[in-house]
Amino acid sequence: MTSLANIWPPFGLILTTPRLTLRAVLDADIPSAVAAARSGVHEPGKSPFSTPWAELPEDELAPNMAQWYWRCRANFTPASWTLLLAVWHEDELLGVQDIGAKDFATLKTVSTGSWLKQSAQGRGFGKEMRAAVVGYAFDYLNAEVAESEAAGWNKQSLGVSTALGYEPNGISRHAWGEKVEEVQKVRLTPTTFKRPDWTLKVQGHEELKTYLGL
Repeated sequence: MTSLANIWPPFGLILTTPRLTLRAVLDADIPSAVAAARSGVHEPGKSPFSTPWAELPEDELAPNMAQWYWRCRANFTPASWTLLLAVWHEDELLGVQDIGAKDFATLKTVSTGSWLKQSAQGRGFGKEMRAAVVGYAFDYLNAEVAESEAAGWNKQSLGVSTALGYEPNGISRHAWGEKVEEVQKVRLTPTTFKRPDWTLKVQGHEELKTYLGL
């Protein structure tokens, strides 16, 4: 029987850490992702995202999230891709970790972003899921640089970056909803990466690597 992973290889990638399983968001996962987001992602009026999607009314949040997942799949090419990975802990969807790149075959650079529902924050999951994707990028995709960014006031996200060895990579001004925010960019390499004391387990890599033309 032909599986979804045979049809679209990114569906076959599974990253496993001591506490988490990260795998591509399937249509069947969207209700769980919407429920997690509706439970609360951040304090009201304090969006860590340049587009305040988590503050949308309930009747707009669900279709907006579904469209985003479908759009990322539809626009996924070897030249430009964003892979959205659902983060699972004991059969509970905690949030989504993304990893993406443009012109990766040449630049060997990935970028990451994520969100966690509030009830899962403060338990080290953010660090664990970011370590999983950057470890995968360095050790399996042979990436040379991993980049991220956060609003200057977002100490939680920047704390994860610091703990993993990211270094400051400049400050820029971004439109943040209807406001302007100073955004701290950060940069990580295999040399500066503070590796966790666990080994990442990976399934479905060879098929994805072939699909990306690497």
